[in-house]
Parts: sequence; structure tokens; C-alpha cells
Amino acid sequence: MSRIRVLFLCTGNSARSIIGAALLEQIGGDAFDVHSAGTQPKGVNPYTLRVLAQAGVDASGERSKHVSEYESQSFDYVITVCDAAAEQCPLFPGAPARIHWSFTDPAALEGTDDEKLAAFRRTLREMQARVSTFVAVARRRHAKES
Repeated sequence: MSRIRVLFLCTGNSARSIIGAALLEQIGGDAFDVHSAGTQPKGVNPYTLRVLAQAGVDASGERSKHVSEYESQSFDYVITVCDAAAEQCPLFPGAPARIHWSFTDPAALEGTDDEKLAAFRRTLREMQARVSTFVAVARRRHAKES
């Protein structure tokens, strides 16, 4: 059976899309071929790497990528994780299912180190719940189509 191809897309590809992709790789395992990109990549936020490491996910090799790197590729799902990316999401070959999950940008929070870390942890927890549900649904759908 072929792997389920998923692209997580946000504006900066610095936090939410990186977290979503890392979690899907961890939770979904080898059943998924996962990528992330941004419409205006900014570089990976250091808090993103911290919260993922604390959750047991090594994302140290991640880099921000522009969505143009993927525009000619086919995906089963394109998941936008911010409203701006949903509005700017390009069309991809093969008409993938488009899913929109609107998450508050933890990188936009101004505050102390502890407050910023708490915001990133909250985003991670919220995304873990969504990704876990998505994995179950996507696997069932993929099994029916195969």
C-alpha cells in the first residue's frame, strides 16, 4: 500500500506547520509521507524545536521551505494551519483533500520565556489531538481507496 502524502502549510513555516508535520511523522509512522512549507518562510522558531524535543521528537534537521518547492507534487492531503495560508494556498496536482485547522500563532506571543514556551506547548497539545484523529481517519480512507 502506498504512503499517504501530506503537506502542512502555514505562513512562516516556523512553528505550526513544522509541529504538525513532526507530530504526524511520530504518530502516523511509516504510513505517511509528510512535508511542511510556508507561503513566506521565516526560519524554524527555536521554541518549536524546544517543545518538540521535550515531546521526544527530534526536529533538529528541519528547515523552513517555500511552498513553491512542492507546487508540482501530488498530495493526498494539504492541511493549512493558519487562516492566511488557507487563503493563499496554491492548487496542487491530483486535487488533494484540503483541510483547514486554524491555530493561534504561538510565535506571535510577546512575553517572558516561560510564557512563550507555554504558548508553544499549548499549540503542541492542541495539534497532537487533531493529528491523532486525522491519522485514524486518513488510514481508514486510504485503506478503502486501495
